[in-house]
Amino acid sequence: MNRFARFALGAALGTALLPGASAPAQVLKNHDSNAPVNFSADRIEVQDRADRVVVSGNVHVTQAGLALDAARMTVAYRNESGNTGIEIDRIDASGDVVVTKGYETARGSVAIYDLNRRLITMLGNVQLVQGANRLTGGRLVIDLRTGRSTVDGHATGSGVGNAGGRVTGTFTVPQRDQK
Repeated sequence: MNRFARFALGAALGTALLPGASAPAQVLKNHDSNAPVNFSADRIEVQDRADRVVVSGNVHVTQAGLALDAARMTVAYRNESGNTGIEIDRIDASGDVVVTKGYETARGSVAIYDLNRRLITMLGNVQLVQGANRLTGGRLVIDLRTGRSTVDGHATGSGVGNAGGRVTGTFTVPQRDQK
């Protein structure tokens, strides 16, 4: 079974059997959350006392082939004594957030990238696209260890979600001979 067929089958079964749809996102599997994080933006403000950096205006972040774009991001970090560098724990992004790696793209209103847990959670009219296949909902959780993505109909507690609170999807079907 090819990758797209597995995606469509997994997502269709997830939609039919579970409250949220679940699909394998193999491009994201085993993403290296320990790789360096590179930033570019119109403005970067370092708030040392709060151990955070606020990045705004056409923000573009990359890490090991993963790209994260948004209007604004807050980066929480640790700067432990004796350590020569900082360790990023979490990136909160808002404003037309787009996560891309390979042929997979996820979109939403806000996103939280927890580098320690290796999870990206997106809220607010989320959309997961893999080639011509598409899932939409209120909340998307991407597990960067397993490559599994889960879409729910509601963005719990966020006040933003998919109209109707349901997960919807469109999947390509291989062309078959009509005999």
